[in-house]
Amino acid sequence: MKTKPFSPWEQVQLAAKLADLKEDHYRTVLTLSAMLELLVDKGLLTREELNAKADELDNQLDSFISASLHPMQ
Repeated sequence: MKTKPFSPWEQVQLAAKLADLKEDHYRTVLTLSAMLELLVDKGLLTREELNAKADELDNQLDSFISASLHPMQ
């Protein structure tokens, strides 16, 4: 099954959408970083707790991805 290539205008539109997503991603990460800094500054969380939770979630995601790629193991 062949797909027709994007027209130049469709490529421009796709690039613009990607730029918008990158800006949204940047703003989301910036806001999250600011919130985390405030929580640490106020003593509600420690950087060690944040790092431990991030590692835990990363390991869970790795396990989930591995299980979905290799369901019979």
